[in-house]
Amino acid sequence: MAGQLLRELKEHAPFTIFGAMTGIAIMAVSLKLTYKVSYNIFYVLHPLHVFLSALVTASMYKLHTCPGIGLNCIKGKCNFWFLIIIGYVGSVGIATISDSLIPYAAESLLGMPNRGVHLGFIEKWWLVNPLAVLGIIIAYFKPGTKFPHAGHVLLSTWASLFHMIMARVEILSWVSCVVIFIFLFLAVWLPCCVSDIVFPLLFVKDNRTRGAA
Repeated sequence: MAGQLLRELKEHAPFTIFGAMTGIAIMAVSLKLTYKVSYNIFYVLHPLHVFLSALVTASMYKLHTCPGIGLNCIKGKCNFWFLIIIGYVGSVGIATISDSLIPYAAESLLGMPNRGVHLGFIEKWWLVNPLAVLGIIIAYFKPGTKFPHAGHVLLSTWASLFHMIMARVEILSWVSCVVIFIFLFLAVWLPCCVSDIVFPLLFVKDNRTRGAA
């Protein structure tokens, strides 16, 4: 498991760096956005991130326990209710760390004036939680990991970014750029690999891959 995590982190590092660079570019032209606009953008990106994360996390578990389709898996090792728990915790839990808690740490470090945690599964419970469940249900009937994982990485980067833009730093100094870049990278790199790959495989007795993301 440790070896697989290191391989996945190495493979995902270049794309995550690219995502963090796009984040800096977007922030440079978005500093004048109002708090409300930034808040609304965050609550488009974060729920979509949760949806894709739930889809990939649940799909990874599903493909490694029972590759069959839908209800045919009742005879396999994939328990639907257990799949919901894994998909929900792996998406909502880790996406909250990635999109909210790590950006909040950067905002606190930089002393941003409007910093806040913004826990989506509480603030917008009626939006974030149903999308997580929808992603899990789709994974149960039609699991897939390739495209959703790439989209999930970019959405996570941009969700983390607009969480920071909400906190409002008026001048983007080179120090701010470096700190934001590092935190954007960290907010996506480890959490996304953990949520999409490592976390669901912790609950699979046989961890031999059948098509890792």
